[in-house]
Amino acid sequence: EEAVFLRKKITLVRAFSLLIGSMVGSGIFISPKGVLKNSGSVGFSLVVWFACGLLSMFGALCYAELGTRITKSGGHYIYILETLGPLPSFLFLWAEFFAIRPANSAVVSLAFGRYMLEPFFAPCAAPVPAVKLVSLLGYYMVLTLNSWSVTWSARLQTALSVVKLLALALIIVPGMILLAQGHTENFQDAFDRQSLVLDKLPLAFYAGMFAYSGWFQTSFVREELIRPERNIPLAVIVSVITVIVGYMLTNVSYYTVLGTQDVLASPAVAVSFVQRAFKSLISVVPVLVALSCFGTMNGGIFTFSRTLFVASREGQWPPLFSMIHIRRHTPLPAVMLMFPLVTAMVCIGDIYHLLNFFSFSRWLFIGLATLGLIVHRHRHPELHSPFKVPLFIPISFTIICLFTVAMSFYSDPVNISIGCTMVLSGFPVYYLIIHRQMSSRCHYLTHKLQLLLEVVQQEIKTY
Repeated sequence: EEAVFLRKKITLVRAFSLLIGSMVGSGIFISPKGVLKNSGSVGFSLVVWFACGLLSMFGALCYAELGTRITKSGGHYIYILETLGPLPSFLFLWAEFFAIRPANSAVVSLAFGRYMLEPFFAPCAAPVPAVKLVSLLGYYMVLTLNSWSVTWSARLQTALSVVKLLALALIIVPGMILLAQGHTENFQDAFDRQSLVLDKLPLAFYAGMFAYSGWFQTSFVREELIRPERNIPLAVIVSVITVIVGYMLTNVSYYTVLGTQDVLASPAVAVSFVQRAFKSLISVVPVLVALSCFGTMNGGIFTFSRTLFVASREGQWPPLFSMIHIRRHTPLPAVMLMFPLVTAMVCIGDIYHLLNFFSFSRWLFIGLATLGLIVHRHRHPELHSPFKVPLFIPISFTIICLFTVAMSFYSDPVNISIGCTMVLSGFPVYYLIIHRQMSSRCHYLTHKLQLLLEVVQQEIKTY
């Protein structure tokens, strides 16, 4: 009896929680090892962390302007489609579905499983099959929640954002206390140039940017935001500054307590930190970290389902995935689609190989999206934007992204070549299927699945 469409339920607080909840996840608890390994020393790793934060702020400001200029949901996909055209947008969608998003979800899920089991097996490492089983259970719980209710997914994200900040505080406070007491021995020779390998720096940036990734999440749900012209820039600026400060203090705390070899040898840096500095919380912090990862999984599913939803509405994905459940008002088919790929990657994947594998494609297309902002400004100088950044920000961000992507071929040629091949494999699919429009032979299957899932096309457009 009522219109079926995605309601505007994301307030400023929920937008802030979505960004914080997506950025502060597994990254700050597993990436310090990757950043240190590829930067070579404590000092250079801290420089990388700050540079990644600054770069994230540049990208977030670019996306905030894109979010006020282009009023559709869909994030990277819709920005590339509206500025650079249908072919690059489909290549992004292809890489995002088959490589970027399932690998990212698998990394976060594996981190969730590892930290959740850590208190039960300490001081030994948790068995790999048990970690993968718990990882999948956590992912399926989030998948079910996002299929059930938009409101409850948003409320969970808000609650878990508080948990994430608490987890960071429990690492920062004891570290700062020890630093104030004069424990600075791990910062001696912090900028040791002998261990710096320049061709590994792109991998250090990939690990750092993975920890910050999530600053673009509000762009995926633009149509569901209340007052997006005001709330997108405000939520982006406050959340990114909060995370930069939190991450820098967290890393200083890690290095105050743990030496270089301790960090490199640890499968779970936050747990090693607590074992050394705050033994009374040895069973609490891993659970808080696991809940942080749970929130990141929730934010990832919440936003990526909107990308598939919009791509289907734009005619570049099967029409079933632009349908909404008639009672729950959730994009149920789009939410459920990632289930098999994430399951497969969790079962066979390793965190650090997966991280390099999907980072190439992600930063290539983020660079193209900010390039699209420059193109859009040039094509539409008459278009009024309520939020506008200086031109040097999108130019510098685009150059850095594309340069890092190019350099990564020297750093990790195998995984980067696999990611590149995944992107290029979308070319024949586009010209054989999408360019000629979807085959009518799939309509029968779409209709049957529509009846089974109780979903219908969106009745009104909210943008």
